[in-house]
Amino acid sequence: MKVLHLDENHPLLLEEFEKLGFENHLDYTSPREVILDKIGMYQGLILRSRLPVDQTLLDRADKLQFIGRVGAGLENIDVACAKEKGIFLAAAPEGNRDAVGEHTLGMLLALFNKLCTANAEVRQGLWRREANRGLEIGGKTVGIIGYGNMGKAFAQRLRGFEAEVICYDILGGVGNEDARQVGIMEFRKRADIVSLHVPETPETAQMVNSEFIEAFYKPFWLLNTARGKCVVTDALVDALQKGKILGAGLDVLEYEKASFETLFRTQEMPPSFKYLIEAPNVLLSPHVAGWTVESKEKLARTVVEKIQSHFP
Repeated sequence: MKVLHLDENHPLLLEEFEKLGFENHLDYTSPREVILDKIGMYQGLILRSRLPVDQTLLDRADKLQFIGRVGAGLENIDVACAKEKGIFLAAAPEGNRDAVGEHTLGMLLALFNKLCTANAEVRQGLWRREANRGLEIGGKTVGIIGYGNMGKAFAQRLRGFEAEVICYDILGGVGNEDARQVGIMEFRKRADIVSLHVPETPETAQMVNSEFIEAFYKPFWLLNTARGKCVVTDALVDALQKGKILGAGLDVLEYEKASFETLFRTQEMPPSFKYLIEAPNVLLSPHVAGWTVESKEKLARTVVEKIQSHFP
């Protein structure tokens, strides 16, 4: 099989494909038009997020047998079209779930203990102990929305904190020893912390809006290490200003599909984003929750194993 790689990944992926007898072709820079012209040569396609795999591309890829997505989600792939054409899809949420679980916990601990503010103040010669008094996770109810690979990994890492962990998912029977599955009404009543671990779908896009936030019975902390478009930033900021959301840890942003750097040109920065970057109770990271040294290899290995099992 000839395999086209559109993004650079862990070298293990190329090495293992060679052992399987695949012919690796690397193209990390060509524009979409060039890829469209040559995609018909390939039986396999490996990518992260460089190009959307839409119907136009899939119609040109008349020899394609598999697509490996070196990441957790398939939102940049027209899944329905690919399945209709009999193309095997291999994503790798198992590969970076541990990284996401740890990053989410790290964000929560940093927010509760005001670590970013305290660090900046000490470096400026300020020793403000009372102002930086923290909170404990113990005794709180942590609510996880989306209890798949990522949600389960976060719940597992909450063991030992003496918190109640509940989960809500559109699928039934997903709860386990780390989180009790509840209905949406109980979730809204009990959650002190809400952590999103859902894929980007038509149902989850803009899921966290004003109506969603107002339905909760008490103010809560929000964590999003899932997808930026799941949260309406204007609604989040409004809730932060009103105290309905006590603080937020955001690894992903609604704006990130645009060129992120352009947001820092004063005339182009949305007011809500300006609020987020200035708010002391908001923690931001650049979509790196699943981006560890270890996960880079795990993602590649997961994709290889899934493709190998499908094409023995």
